[in-house]
Amino acid sequence: MRAARLANVLFYYSPLALLAIAWDLSSRFNLIAPELAPSPGATLAALWTLIASGELTEHVGVSVYRESVGLLSSIAVGTVIGIGMARIEWVRILLRPCVTFLYPMPKSALIPILLLWFGLGHMSKIAAVFLGCLLPMVTSSYNGARGVEPQLIWSARSLGASQWGVLWKVILMAALPDILSGARIALALSWLLLVAAEMMISRNGLGFLISYTGETGDYANMFAAILVVVAIGFFSDRFFLLLMRWALRWRDLPA
Repeated sequence: MRAARLANVLFYYSPLALLAIAWDLSSRFNLIAPELAPSPGATLAALWTLIASGELTEHVGVSVYRESVGLLSSIAVGTVIGIGMARIEWVRILLRPCVTFLYPMPKSALIPILLLWFGLGHMSKIAAVFLGCLLPMVTSSYNGARGVEPQLIWSARSLGASQWGVLWKVILMAALPDILSGARIALALSWLLLVAAEMMISRNGLGFLISYTGETGDYANMFAAILVVVAIGFFSDRFFLLLMRWALRWRDLPA
């Protein structure tokens, strides 16, 4: 059973191995100029040097802190606003036009403004992640809460559930699949916004490392930093999928 599962995983990710092989062969036969894309060996060597020097650990720690605070804040605030818009009329009347107006706006356009407001410290990057991830959380929570079947709410109230009990045990649980799907989108978006913000208005972090090494022509270190960002994004998404399956395990229980 485990062998079959491992074989399925290897088959699923085999295109990545083929891509790495193609990258290596292109470098060996000079199909790609070294100044445009260093070889996989040079990139891995640069990655090891960054790890051994401790420089990579410092940049990763700063970026993970900024991303985590901004993302978790947007999940908490966005869920409250979305459910509030779905269940409370005056909240919907007040906030829905703002959400509709701001949703199409490129969130990266706010980065220069955040620099003026918060400076080069952590707060400008955290605010960029928070604002960029807030609207997906609001819309997913709103759609999930609006889609709750009225019969579930009526049944809970007829059994004596309080208003908070209905909100917590019925509305939130029924909307949880949509909320978690929105959180997964926000997770991917958070790294995009963070790296963009750090490339523009930061003196540390992975985005700064990518920008600085690219400007100085140190492309091996630049590619190494990019690989780290890709790896962190990939594994965080896999971990979040496991968390989603655990949080939604009740859906697979027998009726």
